[in-house]
Amino acid sequence: MPKALITGITGQDGSYLAEFLLAQGYEVVGMVRRSSTINFHRIEHIQERITLTPGDLLDQVSLIHMLEEHRPDEVYNLAAQSFVQTSWAQPVFTGEATALGVTRLLDAIRIVDPQIRFYQASSSEMFGKVVETPQRETTPFYPRSPYGVAKVYGHWITVNYRESYGLHAVSGILFNHESPRRGLEFVTRKITHQVARIKLGLSRELRLGNLDARRDWGFAGDYVKAMWTMVNHDRPVDYVIATGETHSVEEFLNLAFNHAGLDWRDYVVQDPRFMRPAEVDLLVGDATKAGRELGWEPQVTFAGLVQMMVDADVKMLQDGVTPV
Repeated sequence: MPKALITGITGQDGSYLAEFLLAQGYEVVGMVRRSSTINFHRIEHIQERITLTPGDLLDQVSLIHMLEEHRPDEVYNLAAQSFVQTSWAQPVFTGEATALGVTRLLDAIRIVDPQIRFYQASSSEMFGKVVETPQRETTPFYPRSPYGVAKVYGHWITVNYRESYGLHAVSGILFNHESPRRGLEFVTRKITHQVARIKLGLSRELRLGNLDARRDWGFAGDYVKAMWTMVNHDRPVDYVIATGETHSVEEFLNLAFNHAGLDWRDYVVQDPRFMRPAEVDLLVGDATKAGRELGWEPQVTFAGLVQMMVDADVKMLQDGVTPV
């Protein structure tokens, strides 16, 4: 039975990846930090089928011990300070976790077992101020936030360890991917959660920043399959994973409110507090290479994704579940 270790297993992507790997017959180990704020709600339905182990991307010794104890065949590094807005308030911590954390984990693999296959969660935010549209594997990076800068470091150090030490290490340059498990701090989930609250009479307004920003939004459940596929590809190669479609925040708003039978203009207030110091206006990915070499393509449409998230938030509130 193959064994996979996932950092960030309690997050959106980690929970979907753990589900997927279990279905593929894997033994799944999840790294968690010793913290009083860890929330296991995304994995509680599979918690009895996985092993949780302590570790921290800020502490290389803990990573070495973790690999020595569990001896995984594959490591998926999904842990990071992953919120762009927070990276402006915590730029040094973002660099420590999201950039240098990758180096610590790669070096632990090099020391313990260089045969371990490694996946790094790269991000479309690395393209930032885009120099070409759509963005593909050869598009130069121009990050526009401390998070984007940190992800560029993590991406290139993965390439460096692959080329220098012969590791089977790959990066998936994933464009925005959402789900009902997305954190409330992300604009998509913020929208669908507030739409649900407004529909149920629990709230009267939604405050947002830039409504013109455009993103390539897909479903997280589709994207974790791409992670696994590239890790198990014959050659370690980096891929852009995206839908190839771009939609504005306003389009997302329109679909979400319409699905609830509401008009967003009656409830949305633009608030300067939610504007980024340096905005990324247009991100859209070209996943042609992943389709050609991995046979991967997204299954859930943009409209289907928005409706899925609104329905899930309405049900959660109706069931009295506390959203996180």
